[in-house]
Amino acid sequence: MTRADAPAAPATGDRIGWPVWRLALVIVFGAFASGLDASLTNIGLDTIGADLHAGLAEVQWVATAYIVALAVSLPLCGWLGRRLGPGRLWLMALVAFTIASGLCAAAPDVGWLIALRVVQGLAAGLMVPAGQTIIGQAVGAARLGRVMSTLGIAAALAPTLGPVVGGLVLHALSWEWLFLINLPIGAIGLLLGLRYVPRGERGGAAPLDWWGFVWIGGGLPLLVYALTAWSSAGTMAAWPVLAPLVLGVAGLTVFVLRTRRRANPLMDLGLYRRPVYVAASGAAVFSGALMFGAALVFPLYFEILHHDGVIGTGLRMLALGIGTAVALPLTGRLTDRYGGGLVATWGSVAALATTIAFLFVGADANADPVLIEVLLVLLGASVAATAVPPGIAAYQTVHPDQLPDATTQVNIVQRIGGALGGSLYTVTIANGLEAGEEHAFRGVFWWLTGSAVLALICSQWLRITLHRARTTREPLERTDEQ
Repeated sequence: MTRADAPAAPATGDRIGWPVWRLALVIVFGAFASGLDASLTNIGLDTIGADLHAGLAEVQWVATAYIVALAVSLPLCGWLGRRLGPGRLWLMALVAFTIASGLCAAAPDVGWLIALRVVQGLAAGLMVPAGQTIIGQAVGAARLGRVMSTLGIAAALAPTLGPVVGGLVLHALSWEWLFLINLPIGAIGLLLGLRYVPRGERGGAAPLDWWGFVWIGGGLPLLVYALTAWSSAGTMAAWPVLAPLVLGVAGLTVFVLRTRRRANPLMDLGLYRRPVYVAASGAAVFSGALMFGAALVFPLYFEILHHDGVIGTGLRMLALGIGTAVALPLTGRLTDRYGGGLVATWGSVAALATTIAFLFVGADANADPVLIEVLLVLLGASVAATAVPPGIAAYQTVHPDQLPDATTQVNIVQRIGGALGGSLYTVTIANGLEAGEEHAFRGVFWWLTGSAVLALICSQWLRITLHRARTTREPLERTDEQ
């Protein structure tokens, strides 16, 4: 077995060596590329539609296809990680994402572009959980927070940099460069990955549960699509929303019932028998709604209420990303020291205080812009402390061999929470605009505050569950024999 084929040895002691940090920085390339791509493409939809002679309804699928495809591939990540090794899976996904980016730039019409965006989404859905698995297996549970927060910095900065970079690209170049920008990022990540990313063990997976994949591979994207369509339709009662919602929930229900009876299921849902894992997953849902919601609401806030342009909005949104990026290293260190429940609880308290401040101050069109930027920095920092610790707590409860399933499941629930929250906030703004812009954003800030309250409740649940597990001396990280 070569060095590249061997799994990374977990870090020992409290100190994290340079090889582990180097590995985390390499994995960041994949997370950054996928996060940047989504925000870049959203900025350029109007330009793409005009150049390819496509209407808004058609060109909107350039963004929607990516989101739906990502939901299709997520359930496969755990099985593929065990079958190929998480390192090989990450490298293959990065190659597919990079090649698809180049082909997107060469798409002759919108149909081809949508098809290639599907390929991009499938690759991105595999890349992020695989990267988290690699890091989790390399660093060990006690130091997971500090290293996993490195991935979070890329995930936080990419969406906030996207509007600025996209605006500058469209101002100086053609829309094709929105995709070509991924080529150097992907190439550097691939070169470093081939050298430093351990391939991991392969062949440790049972035969693929094809019917299980059919049910969840159809149900999950239908659910995500329904939530996305809700934001456009403005009502759940519309058939384009209701039909996929019912089918999606039915597909997921059949998957869960079927999985409980199988010896070798597509995903190990037995992880949900662990109270800490359940509590962490619940916190991930509402922190996902808060995290993805803030990234969606505030660009609209600056464009609609303050009448900023694309580049101006992007520059003002940097405060949110900077707050998150600065807070993440401290969040990771505190999580390793005090546990994810306590850190997420205090993060939720801070998020609640900040959303309340926006509720009473931010909904004023004449609000002090400096105050708004300060609040955005504080919101970004509090979201970091709310969203990252639950995932780390969930990963710390499982054996390293179970990390492919854990990273997949946490990503799924967090993205469902994000899709649900994002659609709810968008509908609230759209419906509230009839009564005025300030009324619309006061309404959405109420919903953001509600999300922070639910995140606080689940974070406190996680804190209590972790404390109970330690009090009863129940091992948080299980071995296969247990």
